[in-house]
Amino acid sequence: MQIAAAGTGVGALGFDLQPARAELRELKIARTTETRSTCPYCAVSCGVIIHTIGDRAKNVRSTVVHVEGDPDHPISAGTLCPKGASLRNDITHANRLTSPKVRRPGSDHWEDIGWDEAIAGIARHVKDTRERTLVEKNAKGEVVNRTPGMAWIGGCTDTNEFNFLQWKALTSWGVPYRDTQARV
Repeated sequence: MQIAAAGTGVGALGFDLQPARAELRELKIARTTETRSTCPYCAVSCGVIIHTIGDRAKNVRSTVVHVEGDPDHPISAGTLCPKGASLRNDITHANRLTSPKVRRPGSDHWEDIGWDEAIAGIARHVKDTRERTLVEKNAKGEVVNRTPGMAWIGGCTDTNEFNFLQWKALTSWGVPYRDTQARV
């Protein structure tokens, strides 16, 4: 519309396209549900608004139709980098993983597994690694109970409450190498 308007001199004739632009945006998200979230890509923690369409009935999956920066967010004030602006495509991509997979030792492919098997496998690996790498005392003979065979980094979309809980769990396991990406 802008090119056509500029080419025909519409701007010079006094037409204002701002209401048309506002109407287009309003139609795009008129029936959506807004969900505020945090961009998952870096430690900046920009605010996003995710627009979904769906009747929110039980066993009905909503569809993401639009993602935009949150103008009320204190960090980003509505701006998003190219990665954050492409968030909708990552959410709706046909190749997005939605179930756990495992690549068995010696295998050349990934196979689908259930959530119970995935959680049990992770727990087994954590326990085995802790038992194998636990250091009970340092060189001075002081009790340290640390497990240098494990490290942890939390995601930038984690809340302070979740970070607090994971920090407590990792401390109880003796994990010395831990951080939370955005510390939000």
